[in-house]
Amino acid sequence: MNGDKGTMKILIRTQGTLAIYEQIVDQLKNAIVTGELKAGEALPSIRALAGELEVSVITTKRAYEELEKEGLVRAVPGKGFYVCEHNKDYLKEKQYVSLERRMAEILADCRKAGMGKEDVLDMVAALFEPV
Repeated sequence: MNGDKGTMKILIRTQGTLAIYEQIVDQLKNAIVTGELKAGEALPSIRALAGELEVSVITTKRAYEELEKEGLVRAVPGKGFYVCEHNKDYLKEKQYVSLERRMAEILADCRKAGMGKEDVLDMVAALFEPV
């Protein structure tokens, strides 16, 4: 998402457990939590984002509707979607819950692959270092 105001980039992974709309939602939530997207800032139009990400308009509409349901963005008829004022602590907690769920899935896969706790910790330590 390279709009006029910001340089936020949404990356869609075709492999993985998250649906495309969930990936969009998660990345926009993260941008809101970190302040990359600020209260009152306009999101790209549904069509513009769909075109940029090469996904269907239905997918981006669903992502925006999910964010609206959670009170993170608001729709302004005829104008588009805007970031709402928000409670950063609440958003961060929701983000942690989502990460814990995903981590639990990954750890289950690690156990299935025969990895022990030390193996997992070694992998995390190696991957956590900046590239």
